[in-house]
Amino acid sequence: MGITFLIRGLIIGFSIAAPVGPIGVLVIRRTLAEGRISGFVSGVGAATADAIYGCIAAFGLTTISKMLVSEQAWFRLVGGLFLCYLGIRTFLARPAERPASAKGNGLIGAYASTLLLTLTNPMTILSFVAVFAGFGVASSSSSYLDPGLLVLGVFVGSGVWWLVLSGGVSLSRKGLNLRRMRWVNRVSGLILIGFGLIALWSVKGKIL
Repeated sequence: MGITFLIRGLIIGFSIAAPVGPIGVLVIRRTLAEGRISGFVSGVGAATADAIYGCIAAFGLTTISKMLVSEQAWFRLVGGLFLCYLGIRTFLARPAERPASAKGNGLIGAYASTLLLTLTNPMTILSFVAVFAGFGVASSSSSYLDPGLLVLGVFVGSGVWWLVLSGGVSLSRKGLNLRRMRWVNRVSGLILIGFGLIALWSVKGKIL
């Protein structure tokens, strides 16, 4: 049965990561501006957050799940502000004439920012709970092995998507000149700001 849980986790992780939202836009922009490694590491940060929420859902930690959902307005507020900040920085960023060497603090920052940004959307856990229930695998095993393999599959499946996305975007990077990169920054920045404003609008009147 173990391999079945791993395969299901791969499918779930890939499927939940694939829709292009604010994280996808951020990974695309970083891949274009800083290179494939930076884009992929950013995606791994999101995959880690997916695995954390997948772990909560798979092991049936209902108390933590309820807390995250009950405080979702504050999480959305923080996430919305962070998205607006990233969007403004991206919009104003001047494209570099040479690719940045994605090392040290650059990679750590890329990883940490997407990890924290993804964690500010606790509704992700509802996606995992719903999908796990649909697969009939949420807390269905008496041992820790099957849920553990499920979470591992989620992480790997999500990571595979970010590898595919960053690799594909990197292939088109050579055809971009400074003028086109400037427009990529502007469009990406506006999209990120838009996602941030939507998040902020969704918590209007829910905090105070």
